[in-house]
Amino acid sequence: MSTKEQKAVTNILFVCSANVDRSPTAERIYSGHPELAVKSAGVSPHATTWISAALVEWADIILCMEKWQRKTIEIEFSSHIGQRVIDYLDVPDSYRFMNEKLVRIIREKVDAWLEEY
Repeated sequence: MSTKEQKAVTNILFVCSANVDRSPTAERIYSGHPELAVKSAGVSPHATTWISAALVEWADIILCMEKWQRKTIEIEFSSHIGQRVIDYLDVPDSYRFMNEKLVRIIREKVDAWLEEY
């Protein structure tokens, strides 16, 4: 396949509160996807990886786990969002990292979101 025929990679940033359970699970699930580059971050000051302007600018799509996280990013990084797509998946903070139910919920919601996108 020539360079011109290769599919473009879409950069997705998954965001939750502390970057401990939900967004790292999403990052792990989609890390091997051939058409996606993925990273994760949290919006809380105590997050393992705290969201930054550089991460926002890296992303083509920002998928938050909850609506309030989306609003926080829209307010704090308004000058960095530009044409980026930012949305939320409505995944509750009820599960530990790679919990079977959490994996299923994230796959269902992200796959449906990507299909629509």
